[in-house]
Amino acid sequence: MAFATINGNVMHYELIGEAKAKNLIVFSNGLGTDFRIWLPLFDELGEDVSVLLYDSRGHGLSGGADKPFGMDDLVSDLAELCDFLDIRKATFCGLSVGGLVCQGLWKKRPDLFRKLVLCDTAPRIGTAEIWAERMAGIEKGGLESAADNAMQRWFTPAFHEDRADDLAGYRLMMTRQSVAGYLSTCAALRDADFSDVLPTVTVPTLVVVGDQDGSTPPETVQAGAGLIPGARFEVIEDCAHLPCVEQPEALAELIQGFMRKQ
Repeated sequence: MAFATINGNVMHYELIGEAKAKNLIVFSNGLGTDFRIWLPLFDELGEDVSVLLYDSRGHGLSGGADKPFGMDDLVSDLAELCDFLDIRKATFCGLSVGGLVCQGLWKKRPDLFRKLVLCDTAPRIGTAEIWAERMAGIEKGGLESAADNAMQRWFTPAFHEDRADDLAGYRLMMTRQSVAGYLSTCAALRDADFSDVLPTVTVPTLVVVGDQDGSTPPETVQAGAGLIPGARFEVIEDCAHLPCVEQPEALAELIQGFMRKQ
């Protein structure tokens, strides 16, 4: 485990490989998860791929949940972590809110980008009403009250039936997050809209979605992909919101082919 003080908060991260590697990919996790969601990809990625993982503010072992924060803070955290590690160029891959963080990072620091992978995300996710309802429910009943609905969005019925132990583990991952950190991230999602940013993306971009995603449905993700000049759009079958967990082989194959394409 590695830790650094980033923007006044302790951040948990792990760099596997070299910060200046040509095939460096930086992963940004989704709401209610930590960087362990990306671990199933590791056996599928080539040995020449370097990886940076980190727990976003208020999640996992990273601090910062003690005071409210927004999307600008999450974007700044990633930019500062890259500077701390002296990362000059990388492929950035963000899932759900992590995808929005990567979009915000493009707006703030396009110099850092070699390529971009947007996974089960969009320039705007949900509505103010949806987020208000979800946040009110969590303030009243805690994360446990939202966990079953989240698992329905995260994973397919087949995953629920065939991988009960894994399902229980990911449910625990969500319910053990900081409530305050989760709520601030919900507020960041509520307020974020990068519809005007995506048309400015000039690096090669891959956009991926699970065919049964209950959080960011394929048509929503495809609409976002359509805003990015030349973006490649792919649907992963038999998969919901977390392809890195449910279909890591398929996701890794798409990412590796995309990273190696000149």
